[in-house]
Amino acid sequence: MRLSLCNEVIRELPFDRQCALVAGLGYQGLEIAPFTFGPDGWRLPAARRAEIRRMCSDAGLQVSGLHWLLAAPAGLSITAADKTVWQKSVDVLRASVDLCAELGGSYLVHGSPAQRRVAGKDDVARAEEAWLLAGEQAALARVAYCIEPLSRPECNFVNTLAEAAEVVGRLGNPALRTMVDTLAATRMEPEPVADAVRRWMPTGLIAHIQFNDSNRRGPGQGNDRFAPIVQALREAGYGGWIAMEPFVYEPDGPACAARMIGYVAGLLEYAA
Repeated sequence: MRLSLCNEVIRELPFDRQCALVAGLGYQGLEIAPFTFGPDGWRLPAARRAEIRRMCSDAGLQVSGLHWLLAAPAGLSITAADKTVWQKSVDVLRASVDLCAELGGSYLVHGSPAQRRVAGKDDVARAEEAWLLAGEQAALARVAYCIEPLSRPECNFVNTLAEAAEVVGRLGNPALRTMVDTLAATRMEPEPVADAVRRWMPTGLIAHIQFNDSNRRGPGQGNDRFAPIVQALREAGYGGWIAMEPFVYEPDGPACAARMIGYVAGLLEYAA
């Protein structure tokens, strides 16, 4: 298993300094939120893409994947009845798939709860059509496109792994997968997260893991126990990325990044 940091945690730093800090702490990758490069981060010019990949490589890192796909520009929604808004949202998703592949990433995480709220069946149909089109692009780019179960009340559509699996199965594209966000899973799954990992990992649908405490801080900064989750991942033979995605950075982003990897790396060593 390889450890990645979601780069918005340290977004106040220039990207080359992000890379230096993350590599120095012992991470192997950065999970990129395109909005950290501005409202048009999803369509970075080719030269900037090459520069980002070079800075990661020079630091001994990889771009593991992308997340927060629809956080910018403002006003996006895959459930919008407005065809212009919906199409722009799909265009951003498809372009983000290509961005991920060009940066060397292997997965995208579609969370973006505010941009997928539903009020009826038509909204669900529009969301699934958007995911179908994003999945087609992901298949061409040879990356995994993960529909992320998120917790209520922030998100009212696809809240559990079972619901995500149902959507993925209905759309029928192997590039469409799901993933485990431990905060959401702690709140929404009918069983402990470690048991959910044991149940769902053998299905082949889980392409990624994000660690965060249910208090919205990082792993090791709350009461959630991550050792059983790490053990379950080890037993399941998971060899992919674990990304650290806190939402509250205390005392600050760099310190939070250091605390998280110290805690999780220790768990990985113990479980080996």
